[in-house]
Amino acid sequence: MLNFAIETAKDAGRVLMEKFGRIEAVTKKGDINLVTEADLASEALIIDRIKSHFPRHSILAEEAGNAVIIGDEGGHKWIIDPLDGTTNFAHGYPCFCVTIALEHKGEIVLGVTYDPARDELFAAERGRGATLNGKPMRVSATDALGDALIVTGFPYDIKRRDDFARHLTQMLLSCRGVRRDGSAAIDMAYVACGRFDGFWEEGLNPWDMAAGILLIEEAGGRVSNYDGSEFDLYHPPVLASNGLIHAEMSSILR
Repeated sequence: MLNFAIETAKDAGRVLMEKFGRIEAVTKKGDINLVTEADLASEALIIDRIKSHFPRHSILAEEAGNAVIIGDEGGHKWIIDPLDGTTNFAHGYPCFCVTIALEHKGEIVLGVTYDPARDELFAAERGRGATLNGKPMRVSATDALGDALIVTGFPYDIKRRDDFARHLTQMLLSCRGVRRDGSAAIDMAYVACGRFDGFWEEGLNPWDMAAGILLIEEAGGRVSNYDGSEFDLYHPPVLASNGLIHAEMSSILR
């Protein structure tokens, strides 16, 4: 199934690159949350592929808005985001990806995030480690928040999130640097491969995080709620790190 997810993500990524810089129609799901023709074309490819190969599996997709139940075979659910970083994509900023995960009986068992602009494929399978373009990857060895480069995202409903500015300010004062790239899936993949040391964000959806959670865990990192408690994919916020700076980040966010 991992090879299936990898090939599907790459094919969907090719669809995105064919349309990158050529978008003619952009619509809104909310005040600033965008949908492009590329989202829809990529999603159609992924869903059609899953239906063809695993017709009894269920699918949770972003543009569909909720679970598309095709059946259920032992609790398998594909969780997909056909274009994470749509705003970047619509503006011609090359930071976006396709991300696909498979959940089995409540546990993420495989995850793939593909960045077609850089041709980088992040993949993981439960209990078998994580890879970047086929080579093993590990989280960073940074053991102090003061030496860490961390990343976050700005939720669409930021005006209603009273603690966001405080969290961001305290992180900026406590670490080496904070980045905001506009794709949670890429942010989490970068934690998994050691480019970032930690990540936090609220207001995300399961399809934003599902693959990234497994990538980080299989690369030796840790994922939790802000207070360090067990993470629930369907009830964010999310705190992810190399594990070594997790407590320091949690002390700011809790």
